[in-house]
Amino acid sequence: MAQVEATTERIVAADAETVFDALADYRDSRPQLLPEHFSEYEVREGGDGEGSLVHWKLQATSKRVRDCLMEVSEPTDGELVEKDRNSTMVTTWRVTPAGEGTSRVVVTTTWKGAGGIGGFFERTFAPKGLGRIYGAILDNLAAQVEK
Repeated sequence: MAQVEATTERIVAADAETVFDALADYRDSRPQLLPEHFSEYEVREGGDGEGSLVHWKLQATSKRVRDCLMEVSEPTDGELVEKDRNSTMVTTWRVTPAGEGTSRVVVTTTWKGAGGIGGFFERTFAPKGLGRIYGAILDNLAAQVEK
């Protein structure tokens, strides 16, 4: 099994604290950012960053649906880490200042992929698909915080 990684980033015209707070608000802000690939979204514990437990289903393709139960931590300033209790998937959101009134948001998801030919296709195509999904989230985030 090989490690699979998908990374997407965006410059957002809002300060880092505002952007981070929107991402860390799993109760109100985050559901508004999610594209149609997410369903059954539910905050089970917390709802504001560290200590939150959030459930959703992620439909990456027409045939592939992941049931995700994400534990949220904040290991460093400007960083949210979502670890899936149901798999090896880990998503890390990093928000850093990128000049006056702007922020850089980098989202990276990693997991242990399948072996063999299936793993080859997963490593080849899954990062592109996730890149589109996270690109949509970052578009929605920018639209929300740049108001």
